[in-house]
Amino acid sequence: MTPEQMQDGILHGNPAVQRRSMAKAITLLESTRADHRIQADSLLTALLPHTGRAFRLGISGVPGVGKSTFIEALGLYLIGQGLKVAVLAIDPSSTVSGGSILGDKTRMEQLSVRAEAYIRPSPSSGTLGGVAEKTREAMLVCEAAGYDVVIVETVGVGQSEIAVHGMSDMFCVLQLPNAGDDLQAIKKGVMELADLVVINKADIDPHAATRAEAQITSSLRLLGMHGNPDHAHAGALWQPRVLQISALLGQGVDGFWAAVSSFKDMQTTNGRLQARREKQSLAWMWERIDFGLKQAFRQHPQVQALLPQLQADVAAGRMAASTAARNLLSAQSGIAQTAHQTIATANKQ
Repeated sequence: MTPEQMQDGILHGNPAVQRRSMAKAITLLESTRADHRIQADSLLTALLPHTGRAFRLGISGVPGVGKSTFIEALGLYLIGQGLKVAVLAIDPSSTVSGGSILGDKTRMEQLSVRAEAYIRPSPSSGTLGGVAEKTREAMLVCEAAGYDVVIVETVGVGQSEIAVHGMSDMFCVLQLPNAGDDLQAIKKGVMELADLVVINKADIDPHAATRAEAQITSSLRLLGMHGNPDHAHAGALWQPRVLQISALLGQGVDGFWAAVSSFKDMQTTNGRLQARREKQSLAWMWERIDFGLKQAFRQHPQVQALLPQLQADVAAGRMAASTAARNLLSAQSGIAQTAHQTIATANKQ
């Protein structure tokens, strides 16, 4: 399927053709081949005018908190409200084999068979922050296809998992009723960026869920005073909230969506939603620049000529890693000495 056929299928195809075109397009975006990247850039440019109308919802939380169960319950609720839902589920990649299970759809048995839902598991492929490298591009494909809500389910790696905040309109963190003490509730990281905190599995221990709600609510007030400026205690700005739900029983999902709708209305009215997207787009551009510079650095002829010897010298303890790094950086600009010249000069001195 050519990029032009993918574009036509995404924008104008019947449901079956559209789903196949979306799958092909995201696979093309995830490819690392140079010719595929050129085709992917062309496809994204063509789809861009048709994006931006969906609400982007990021869902994070520790493994086992029930993210997939919650997303299925939410997706079914939204479909009942007449909305189309796309889910981008990020699966951890093995540091040993490099593979991923990509089994998130098995946890969403009911949602995955609905015509109004599209679920795409993707491997993290070593990307830090709980998302895949091409998640932003995949979101644009889903938006161009006319989905009303795009949900990104992160890997679930802990407190540093904040990359999804930089690509979503609203960042929600799922917590367990017995997730820790007061200190754990105010630790920096995902909590200070959360727009909404959801205590899942509240039906298991209602008393623990109520205690957790009180602790997290208190911590969010503190973080709002000294943390994220978007959470400052001003009347026109959003105040992060804490909700109790039971995704397995379907309890509290309507309250969750009501809070999301309130957030969307407020942030749209005060202009912060658009400002957030503009800031994210610029950050995405610089992220891609950083990645491209790193690739260009590794492929530079002078760097490739020096790299084997410098790696051997660092591994053998003949050269400090910082010195080798400076030599390689200098090589890219054409002013480096070879590794042996550097060592010889140091020995003479």
